Amino acid sequence: MTDARAAILSRLRATETKAPPPLQDFQILESRGWSAEEKLQRLRQQMEAVHTEFLDARGQDWPTAVQNWLSQEKLPGLIYGPKSTLGAKLSSQWNNSVPLIPYDRAMEQWKAELFAFEGAGITATRGAIAQTGSLILFTGADEPRTLSLVPPVHIALLNVGKIRDTWRQVMQEQAWVNNMPTNLLLISGPSKTADIEQTLAYGVHGPKRLLVVLTDED
Repeated sequence: MTDARAAILSRLRATETKAPPPLQDFQILESRGWSAEEKLQRLRQQMEAVHTEFLDARGQDWPTAVQNWLSQEKLPGLIYGPKSTLGAKLSSQWNNSVPLIPYDRAMEQWKAELFAFEGAGITATRGAIAQTGSLILFTGADEPRTLSLVPPVHIALLNVGKIRDTWRQVMQEQAWVNNMPTNLLLISGPSKTADIEQTLAYGVHGPKRLLVVLTDED
């Protein structure tokens, strides 16, 4: 051992052991104490700032509200996951004025058709984060990630009762430490990118529009 190294170690060993750092207060990260209305307002304010659209379907039949919106926007169809809870309700209440297209084929079987599709894809959400203005999506076999990434319009169903204050609050309530989701998406608006001149453009590498449908149910 060199003299310099020995001297450094000697000084370290001679240093008095300091008390451990005080416990940190993470309460503000867990909850901000916002009311249900404040959480919704904060979520909308942040998401609308990045071009997200909202459709308030609380207290009404949300499949009908979605179908009316699609007709109004003259969109050619809606792709959905037929095996999901959302898909079961959607298909049972659809009147076929707008084509309802099940996502029931492997990607290789309809990739060209899917990427040429000019309509919308619809997914459920696991809630939202008011602090950051983000939707929470768990994707899987019943609702593939493609539904929210490929169609030019993404429609996301949000139960307003599942809006939480912060990211930490969501993780704790849903016990992710014990059951970490394998494919998690946080979505704050339609896709966007910026070029070298810092000009922001929307809808370049994903959905051009994001519609959040507010409901009182899943």
